[in-house]
Amino acid sequence: MASPDDLKFQEFEEAADLLSSNPGASTLSISNPSAAAASSGDVRVDLSDDEDNQQENSELLGGEKQTGGFWTFEYYQSFFNVDTVQVLDRIKGSVMPLPGRNFVKHHIRNNPDLYGPFWICVTLVFSVAISGDLFTFLINMGDPGYHYRPQFNRVSIAAITVFLYAWLVPLGVWGFLTWRQSVERHISGYTFLETVCVYGYSLFIYIPTSILWTIPVYWLEWLLIAIAMVISGSVLVMTFWPAVRDDTKLTAFATMAVIVSLHALLAIGFKLYFFQTPTKTESSHFGQTTPASHLTTTNVGKHQ
Repeated sequence: MASPDDLKFQEFEEAADLLSSNPGASTLSISNPSAAAASSGDVRVDLSDDEDNQQENSELLGGEKQTGGFWTFEYYQSFFNVDTVQVLDRIKGSVMPLPGRNFVKHHIRNNPDLYGPFWICVTLVFSVAISGDLFTFLINMGDPGYHYRPQFNRVSIAAITVFLYAWLVPLGVWGFLTWRQSVERHISGYTFLETVCVYGYSLFIYIPTSILWTIPVYWLEWLLIAIAMVISGSVLVMTFWPAVRDDTKLTAFATMAVIVSLHALLAIGFKLYFFQTPTKTESSHFGQTTPASHLTTTNVGKHQ
């Protein structure tokens, strides 16, 4: 069993020994903080740096960090403030839309970007143009009268179509929602950057679809169009329907019909222009007619 001496605090005894050896030493009492602060007047702690760091961290966490004007590099740098994991997560959300999952709330999370939509549009331009050129070559490969010529103008046409759609249509949707939000106070809306981000990622499904369009099977091509329109259209519907459902029924359904129709028109336009089945060439028509030498021989036989 422990003796009473074993239960003593040895550090107190050491402190008593130090005081006895140096009676003039100053002491601090925890019970009187003001006296301790007064007695230690020469000791100062500068917390200004820590307060600045805490304020900066709070601004970053709250999304209130100020950026420069539109003429500065920092202003445009915020539009590309995403990493690879976030971009892949948003691409995954655009090709696998789940019921009840708003793309803005579940994937963008108040951090819209232009990095993913820009590269998706660039990739889609070359995918559609090159795949369409390859489709034309494969569909005419057995025709002896066909001579392959690379159609570089398709890249320009695809670029104009894709980028105009990716910017003008979101601008129109954002402007309409902003106008309805000012008319109907209970209508919610998105920022222009969020709208562009949603439309950009919704175009990703057309990249693998355009590659599969090179398979010259008529029914498969239209089946792929239907699947792509359903997937990408679902992303747009589940994103913008919560913003217009509190409006009048006519306005809400008309808005969604326009959004889906324009998205479907883009896919159908790709198919009809870049992947159209060519008509019969003039050489095939000439092959079906009776040769002139045969007609001459027949006429000679009749005269004889």
